[in-house]
Formats: sequence, C-alpha cells, structure tokens
Amino acid sequence: MIWEVAMDWAILVVSGAMEAVWAQALDRSEGFSQPVPTFIFLVALAASMFGLSHAVRTIPLGTAYAVWVGIGAALTVAWSVLTGAEPFSWAKLLLITGLVACVIGLKLVGEAH
Repeated sequence: MIWEVAMDWAILVVSGAMEAVWAQALDRSEGFSQPVPTFIFLVALAASMFGLSHAVRTIPLGTAYAVWVGIGAALTVAWSVLTGAEPFSWAKLLLITGLVACVIGLKLVGEAH
C-alpha cells in the first residue's frame, strides 16, 4: 500500500509537470495553427490528465488537484521567466513560493487526518 501511494505521488508530480508542458505548447500553437506545438499540447494534456486520474485512486481529489495545479502553475511561470517570455519580479517569486508552500501545507494537513 505504501509503495502504491508513493507511486501515485510520483505520478502526480510528473502530471503536474506535464501541465506546464501543455500550457507552454498551447501558447506556441497559435490557436492550434502550428502542428508540432499542437501535437505536443495534445500528448502532454492526455498524459497530464491520465496521471491525475491515476493519482486520485489513493490521494484525495482536493489535495491531488491542488498539487497538480500548483506544480503546473509554478513550473509554467518559472519556465516563462527563465526563457524571457515573462519578466522576473520579486513579487512574482514571492507569490509562486507562497503557492508552493500552500500546496505542501495541503499535503501535510491531508496526511494528518
């Protein structure tokens, strides 16, 4: 059982990362007019959704969804800043750090019950 839960958490983290991939691909697809980014979007979207659906077998939905979205949002912003698509700001860094801290808090609170 512990191994299954650990695997579901790992799958959830990878699924959150896939959310960031599909978000970036969606941006580059230019309204689905560019075939390669559109294909990457579809594959990453399917992988992300499959992983989330797999993880909620052992992880409560609210916690899993918050972790999935939090990872996806944090990685999407980080990638956008690193590639120069969005400007860096200390406020943005502070808010993303707060988001990650809240996601970790949800996991910890979920385990306490």
